[in-house]
Amino acid sequence: MALGKYSRVDGRKSSNYCSTVTIVVFVALCLVGVWMMTSSSVVPDQNLDLSSQGKKNDLSTQVTEGKESYNGGNESNNKAGDEGNPTDEGKSKQFEDTLGDLPEDATKGDALVSQEENHSNPQQTESTSEVKQEEKSTEQKEDAGESESETQSEKATDDSDDKKEDGPNKVDDKDSEVGEKNENKSVGEEIKEGSDEKKSVENSVELNDKKDQEVGQGSDEKADGEKKDQSSSAVFSSGTQSDLLNETTTQNGAFLTQASESKNEKEMQKSSGSDKENSYIWKLCNSTAGPDYIPCLDNLEAIRNLRSTKHYEHRERHCPDNPPTCLVPLPEGYQRSVEWPTSREKIWYHNVPHTKLAEIKGHQNWVKVSGEYLTFPGGGTQFKHGALHYIDFIQQSFPEIAWGKQTRVILDVGCGVASFGGYLFERDVLAMSLAPKDEHEAQVQFALERGIPAISAVMGTKRLPFPSRVFDVVHCARCRVPWHIEGGKLLLELNRVLRPGGLFVWSATPVYQKLPEDVEIWEAMQKLTNAMCWELVSKTKDRVNGVGVAVYRKPTSNECYEQRSKDAPPICQGSDDPNAAWNVPLQACMHKAPVATSERGSQWPEPWPARLSKSPYWLLSSQAGVYGKPAPEDFTADYEHWKHVLTNSYLNGMGINWSTVRNVMDMRAIYGGFAAALRDLNVWVMNVVSVDAPDTLPIIYERGLFGIYHDWCESFSTYPRSYDLVHADHLFSKIKTKCGLLAIVAEVDRILRPGGKLIVRDKEETISELESMLKSMQYEINMTYSKDKEGLLYCQKTMWRPKDVETLTYAIA
Repeated sequence: MALGKYSRVDGRKSSNYCSTVTIVVFVALCLVGVWMMTSSSVVPDQNLDLSSQGKKNDLSTQVTEGKESYNGGNESNNKAGDEGNPTDEGKSKQFEDTLGDLPEDATKGDALVSQEENHSNPQQTESTSEVKQEEKSTEQKEDAGESESETQSEKATDDSDDKKEDGPNKVDDKDSEVGEKNENKSVGEEIKEGSDEKKSVENSVELNDKKDQEVGQGSDEKADGEKKDQSSSAVFSSGTQSDLLNETTTQNGAFLTQASESKNEKEMQKSSGSDKENSYIWKLCNSTAGPDYIPCLDNLEAIRNLRSTKHYEHRERHCPDNPPTCLVPLPEGYQRSVEWPTSREKIWYHNVPHTKLAEIKGHQNWVKVSGEYLTFPGGGTQFKHGALHYIDFIQQSFPEIAWGKQTRVILDVGCGVASFGGYLFERDVLAMSLAPKDEHEAQVQFALERGIPAISAVMGTKRLPFPSRVFDVVHCARCRVPWHIEGGKLLLELNRVLRPGGLFVWSATPVYQKLPEDVEIWEAMQKLTNAMCWELVSKTKDRVNGVGVAVYRKPTSNECYEQRSKDAPPICQGSDDPNAAWNVPLQACMHKAPVATSERGSQWPEPWPARLSKSPYWLLSSQAGVYGKPAPEDFTADYEHWKHVLTNSYLNGMGINWSTVRNVMDMRAIYGGFAAALRDLNVWVMNVVSVDAPDTLPIIYERGLFGIYHDWCESFSTYPRSYDLVHADHLFSKIKTKCGLLAIVAEVDRILRPGGKLIVRDKEETISELESMLKSMQYEINMTYSKDKEGLLYCQKTMWRPKDVETLTYAIA
């Protein structure tokens, strides 16, 4: 028999006390009982005050536990209140704009425990609500029990419908009174443990009302739940999960829709989401570069208008006024990239279908064509017999270089196919490899496809996009850079980015050959390096490869500069900021060495790997960090935060196959905590610090990682399909007000490989907008999650490409 919400099972026992003599009194009491229960059970929506509405989830637990549990609830709830209170939120949370890791139930798929208890024992909650009525007249209620049951049974259908819309914790005005008196008493662990997971697996199906009903209401209600509207684009679900989000946002002072309206709201969100999804029309980019299109390096119209190309201006960045919003095509026959470490030796030919370099450099073991693969024997111009032998030869020539301990982060200029950097991983060294586009066909693209860090850049007329004094070693093996000309302007740029006490390793024909041209260049380099106070600490020849290596050391003090007879190259003016590196012209001058013990560059970093987790010595407690704490505490808190997120969410709770991930980009790196937390995996991370964000890139280098400055309103200097995973923490909400989302989403699609993963943590509204865009691009939405107006989106790029074409006139030869 279906019972009303406040019907009593033992009501009929009162009939035993009825006397036929008192029938008139009985009828009268029945009418009184009907009137009392009707007035207390039926609660008009307009009488529900907001405070009780915001606390409906805790009332079930409060009433169930009785008077004694109110005191216990107070203690547990004070704890929950402290954590959720908006006044204290900024103090308790480490970061004002980062979403924490997924709650335990989201990562493990656990059910809603508190809700399940309420479903399984509804009478315990209901019976306690009648205490005040029983105090008035126990005898009257017993006499009227049978009529009560009949009256409430007639209303069971209406109450049941209300339950389905409002969840199991709907309250009446009596409960509201309890809620007002006991506000914030037992939200407790129901809020903290979180039951508002928003998950959609690879088929893009998200959890909604069905999830709550499956847990506590049995197979009949599960079947009803499956008939509920399922919105593939909605971040929220109604019922209990919606109530929980309402409570959370109410604590933040933002009142969302009432629970009774959640169903209509969900349908409205679904409708608007569908409209948005259908409003995005993507086209395929038509450019001369085709599948290899890099917008800021393939602006042929701007390149044609250059006055000179003497200093490689045509290889520098020339971004279009309006960044493209079309999608780059795939090479014909493209397939999923070979996984690391096999990819270091071979890649699919059709992924990078270029053979010119194999024809030119095959005899030097750069790259060879082998059936459907391009193979890389590990050689180079200066190390035909393998990069590892060459790396060990350098160590033997100058043991102080101490690969993987003293030396951790290096810059490899003119890297070729980056075999040197690829094999330095064997020695626990990170190499930032750079080379200009098209000087050697697709060399940087080969490197990235192999799983080796590289960017397309040139030493031309502007500073490199790195801070000053960050690289432990700079390496050049036949890099074809004329270091000695024009006052040594290019070598002085290396001096800027090289750490005091750092090494310049130069392997080129002037080091070991005696041809007139080589002798002339060697003498010019000797004169220049002496004037720069660089010390030649080693010059040796490798008999196996038949090449020589010269090693120079940058000074750690200003003593040599002050003792020079001629001020050439000159010392830069005090107003010249050595860290300014975004579109800053090169200057033929040197910056003084830092001397204060608290100044960055005055000391060598801790040996690797200790430097990864230790706060840099030059971060002072008197300085405020990015998140408001003293800088050293900020650094540590950021690292602990990302370790926690990686352990509880990214590594275990999201279904990511990390064996398929090698090249990773963090689009908003801050301190590099995300990259540091990934240290034990076979991945490398390109940490990007936006040019309009706090300049924390030197900290990233100090801890033995690397990165680059960039403006995300422009295209990144890399080939299409470069990265296996792209991570963006609260970047898109900042970018969209500056330059719009369409262009940055198209850029992320360009640099992400098919099958690659995108993880976005951002504001709830931005996540919803991104989800619609990505669905229109046929991305697989694997997970969405939201809480406290913050959201998480995890998706994968597919092979889909649009059929319509957009011709980029500025990129046509």
